[in-house]
Amino acid sequence: MSTPRSITLIRPGCIDYTRAWEWMRQLAADRSAGRADDSLLILEHPPTITLGNKARPENILVSVEKLAAHGVALVQTDRGGDVTYHAPGQIVGYPILKLSQHGGDIGRYVRSLEETIIRTLADFGVASQRVPGLTGVWVDGGTAKVCAIGVKLSAAGVTSHGFALNVNPDLAGFAQIVPCGIGNRAVTSLSTLLGRAVAPADVEPTLLHHFATVFDVTLDPTPTLRAEAMPS
Repeated sequence: MSTPRSITLIRPGCIDYTRAWEWMRQLAADRSAGRADDSLLILEHPPTITLGNKARPENILVSVEKLAAHGVALVQTDRGGDVTYHAPGQIVGYPILKLSQHGGDIGRYVRSLEETIIRTLADFGVASQRVPGLTGVWVDGGTAKVCAIGVKLSAAGVTSHGFALNVNPDLAGFAQIVPCGIGNRAVTSLSTLLGRAVAPADVEPTLLHHFATVFDVTLDPTPTLRAEAMPS
């Protein structure tokens, strides 16, 4: 039996989206150049709306001025997909992986991210599923999304961006957008589905266990990160 590959697990807490994105790009560049191994960022973001490379302006339902007044950042990104919302209470995961060492198929990779979330939710007694033709993880027969997924694959075959699992964010933030450009389906959270408060810290160990199992890796936590070690 082969030894599972090791992935560096990085947990910086709740950090600004643009700062995390710069860090993600640095990690991906280092991985592409062979200066670093695979890694997984697990974090949260302050309220932020991000636009993917297929985002349509009409899917943002409030003005830029109103977003700014409410402290919501608006960021155009280079990930796939349309528009989504981040806020504290999500588990956001950014795997930086050399895809050739994890099956080499971007479709299989996205399905593996979905499988990680499906297994995690099952451990909390929540049945979830995929919806044909749509990305992410869904509940209630596919009528509500609980986890959004949007990824990028570099020319060197390294993944970035990833998933956002709604554990207990303020779902009112999603009313500012048409989530993922899909107007006829709801957005929900694990806490809503369970009818009780659940924190990301309650879910994260289960999620990391299933990520390691699905991707056949071991996760090696970094030492406590110092702020000066992070991109400014």
